[in-house]
Amino acid sequence: MGVFGAALVLLAGCGSRTVGTATGAEATGAAEGGATGGAVAAPAWTLSVPIRIDGVRTTDGGRSLVVGAEVPDGPVDVDCVRDLRGALDTVEHGTVHVSVTYESRSQDREAGCTGTRRVEAKVDLGEPLGSRRVVVNSWNVYTPAGATPPALRPCDENGCDPTPPRCTPSSYRQAVDDTDIPKHTNWDERGCDETWLVLDLSTRMGPACGDAGDGCASGSITQRWFYRAEPSGWQAVAMNGEAGCTGIREVLPELPEHLCASLPRLGRG
Repeated sequence: MGVFGAALVLLAGCGSRTVGTATGAEATGAAEGGATGGAVAAPAWTLSVPIRIDGVRTTDGGRSLVVGAEVPDGPVDVDCVRDLRGALDTVEHGTVHVSVTYESRSQDREAGCTGTRRVEAKVDLGEPLGSRRVVVNSWNVYTPAGATPPALRPCDENGCDPTPPRCTPSSYRQAVDDTDIPKHTNWDERGCDETWLVLDLSTRMGPACGDAGDGCASGSITQRWFYRAEPSGWQAVAMNGEAGCTGIREVLPELPEHLCASLPRLGRG
């Protein structure tokens, strides 16, 4: 199975597998309801997977995992989830595959299972995880590489292994993705060598406008970020909007002059 395997077959809703049967009273009610138009049996319990996986950490000296998950929730007197389970599926090609499931009546909207809550499921591995990756429910991938124990680090669209810092568009994209800025930000490369990278990051601000002259005013704000090459990738170390090397050399005196000498002053677009 690849690290990003096919989507898990067990899904809540129409594709869920029914795991419960109606009680005698429910069956009688259903039969009477069919004949007289009375009460209808409550939805059956179905096998489901979490709405979202939001973290994985090791415990028991690395011999177990604790998987955080988001599941349906409702009023305190209503059972929306039961039999939460974490299980080890397979170990292959340096990857540990685990699953987290539960039984749910989340389709019973009238019961009030319209909210969510966070739960944790423990998965016994039988041996220390070591450096292996973890795949939860065939899709969510975590790695101990570059993580702060006991937490594992979630992998993203760039994979599990950060791209080494290079003067390439793909490396710039990873730098932007790792910067604390709004999504859908554009970048312009202003200078790069094996150690330093300068990017102007532009984010649209204000309302989305239509054709010119329709009375809608929008713009963008641009920030200049300076990055240093680290083993994990480009690391943001400073911001500055002044022209040339003014200001930035006070913060980063080691920054080569040729990377800042011709920088224009930033303004709001």
